[in-house]
Amino acid sequence: MTIEEKIIYKDALNNEFEGVVVWDDSIKGTKPGILVSHMWSGQSEFEVDKAKALAELGYVGFAIDNYGKGRRANGPEEAQVLMDELNGNRPLLLERMLLAVTTLQKHKEVDASRIGAIGFCFGGKCVLDLARSGININGVVSFHGLLDPPPAHPKKEIKSSVLVLHGWEDPMALPEDMVKLSHEMNRYNAEWNIHVYGHTGHAFTNPKAKFPEKGLFFEPRSNKRSWNSMVYFFNEVFG
Repeated sequence: MTIEEKIIYKDALNNEFEGVVVWDDSIKGTKPGILVSHMWSGQSEFEVDKAKALAELGYVGFAIDNYGKGRRANGPEEAQVLMDELNGNRPLLLERMLLAVTTLQKHKEVDASRIGAIGFCFGGKCVLDLARSGININGVVSFHGLLDPPPAHPKKEIKSSVLVLHGWEDPMALPEDMVKLSHEMNRYNAEWNIHVYGHTGHAFTNPKAKFPEKGLFFEPRSNKRSWNSMVYFFNEVFG
């Protein structure tokens, strides 16, 4: 049976964050844990559903909260404000990602030595920054993520495997940005792959994305193919 648990976790300043941990209790013993980093509007049903899907695959899914308990956007303007807070403070963004990793590792259902992370849109940037930190986790996956490196790059060897799943027509991270990312990954000795989907824009995994004129639209084939690529990736990195 699938178990869904809401948890409150805190940073060093006692700020509260609200996450959702999901696992299948029919699978005995500890399991690999995978963070799900949210889009620009904050943690939502979308990320919780991804955590549930990961639980069905035998993992512990953790829909994390990088904005803080109760801080969720009600529209694009609020989402932009919330995202800009962390976009403008990448060390704080990384601090919150590291907090989420530590929180997941401490969970009773999780094998702390087997950790991964996935992220969507802004969440893709979050998991890439996690890898850039040099943290020794198994792997990260960015779905239609924002690819720009932090201004003050950690310049550390990237120890986690990296998989980037991206649309060729994504206006928020252009083909040349993927090339820049590939050079960055090589520079820091990452084990990396980039899968590019044709006729695919931003937010291609989100059925609610319906703005083709802005390059944001759901693409069911790319959605399915990218998820299957993620499944293969985690089967490989977790052994």
